[in-house]
This record gives sequence, C-alpha cells and structure tokens, in this order.
Amino acid sequence: MADTPTTPRTYPHGVPSWIDLETPDVDAALGFYGDLFGWRFTEMLPPGVPGRYVVASLDGTDATSVAAIATPDPGFDGEVAWHTYLAVDDVDAAAARVVELGGFVSSAPEDVGPPGRPAGRMARIVDPQGAPGRLWQAGTRLGAQAVNAPGTWNFSNLFTPDLDVALRFYGPLLGWERSDDLGAGMARVPGYGDHLARTTDPGIHERQEFVPPGFADVAAGILRGDGPARWSVAFAVGDRDESVARAERSGATVLGTEDGEWSKQATIRDPFGAELVLAQFAPPDSFLEAEEQAGQV
Repeated sequence: MADTPTTPRTYPHGVPSWIDLETPDVDAALGFYGDLFGWRFTEMLPPGVPGRYVVASLDGTDATSVAAIATPDPGFDGEVAWHTYLAVDDVDAAAARVVELGGFVSSAPEDVGPPGRPAGRMARIVDPQGAPGRLWQAGTRLGAQAVNAPGTWNFSNLFTPDLDVALRFYGPLLGWERSDDLGAGMARVPGYGDHLARTTDPGIHERQEFVPPGFADVAAGILRGDGPARWSVAFAVGDRDESVARAERSGATVLGTEDGEWSKQATIRDPFGAELVLAQFAPPDSFLEAEEQAGQV
C-alpha cells in the first residue's frame, strides 16, 4: 500500500527526512534508478547554474518526491554514496552542538535554493566515529513525501563500531533514545509517533496496538557494524529477487542477501560505487492473518 499522504509530510527534530546521491555521472544514475524504481525526474537548478540537482518522484510531482541525484561539489574526491539528511529545528545551533559533542562540521550552515525562498538550510557533519551526515532545517523542501511504498525510501541505518559512543553523540544532538524492549538497532525520537498520528498517519497507534511501547517513535536504525561508521539507505521494493535481477542487468553488483522474519533484503552496489539495500516487506503469515481480520490489508 503506497504511503503518499494527502497533506505534506513533515519531520520533527531528530528524524531522518531526505536522501540524495552525489555522483559525477548524473545522467547514467538517472537511467539506472529510473529503470530500477520507476522514478520520474525534475531538474531543480536553472540553466546556466553550475551543477545539477535532480529530484526523483513517483509521478513527476513534488507530492510524491522520493530522493535526489546530484553532481558533487567541485573538487570532489570522495566515495559515491547515498547521503541521509537529519531534520533539525535550527541548523546553526545543531552544528554548534556537533562540535561540542566531539563531531566535525565539514561545511558550515548555508541556505540552499533560490534567494528568498530557500529549499532549506544545510550543514555537512562528521560524527565522532567518522560517519558523514547532513543536517537539514526545512524550508520549501520538507523532506521525502513518498515513503515505505515500493520504489521509495524505507529506512536509514547508522552502522557504528561502538553503540555507546554513537548514542552519546546522537542522543544530545537529535534526542535519540534506544530501548532494549524494541529490539536491537532501533533509535526512537520521543513523540514522533504522536506527530505522525496528528499529520500523515492518524491510525498509527491503533495499528500498532500490540507492539512494544515506543515502536511508533522509531526513526532510524543504529546497529553495530564492522569497519568505519557509516549510514546505509534502504529502499522498499515489491519483489527483492526481481529488483536484484533488474539491478544486475543494469550493472549493479550484489554484495549479499538476507531473509529475515519480517523482510527479504539484498545489499547491492550500483554501477557508480554507491551501496544501498533493497528491502521487501515479508511478514510472518500470522501477522498477515491478524491484519486481514482487523481489516488492515
């Protein structure tokens, strides 16, 4: 079931709100992701302005915006990657807090978009364990408007070699809390579920009546991982295996697959070097039976 709200989707402080891919070959990336996810694209920068910022959507309108594909800044010499933007109420105050908490601000807060009507205000940061991220104070670009449906952003996970160190940074910065009652790897922003209930998902609490308290507040994943700290972006797909085959035909590499209790996932590397996860929702039969009885599916 598509999750495309009739009212604009907004993101409270601390919740991941947007993703984009920076790659030197924008046209090739548009071809790959357009074929993989069925995206349509809108150029956001006017002719004559250096670089490109292309917003992807399901139907060509901002009401179903999903992500963006862009050229990197001049002098780019890093890895091609999907970037996660973290919503904040005040990007200047949040950037100052990053430094206080042991992180690094790699680009100072700046307005993004046309003068007088900015898309938002952004700062690039690096957390104390080396994971790069973006802080986003929304202007006209509120964040992704279509999520969780096939072909859209599903979740962002932070992989870290030390969970305690990560939480000492993201807890004060973003208000993240982690509870063992919710299982490993779930960071919640208290009040996020209530925000969804007031805005785009009025039935969330009733639908999650039998899950652990606080589940509706889950905003991101925070998982122990080998190697350097990093963000990973997952996209929902209707059929993991079909999506993997389609990606491989277009030049992607499959790095691994996993069949879990609630999802079937594949980690792939796109032809430009960026890693991403394809995630098919595949709950137990008992869950589907309960949902059918409750009239949810």
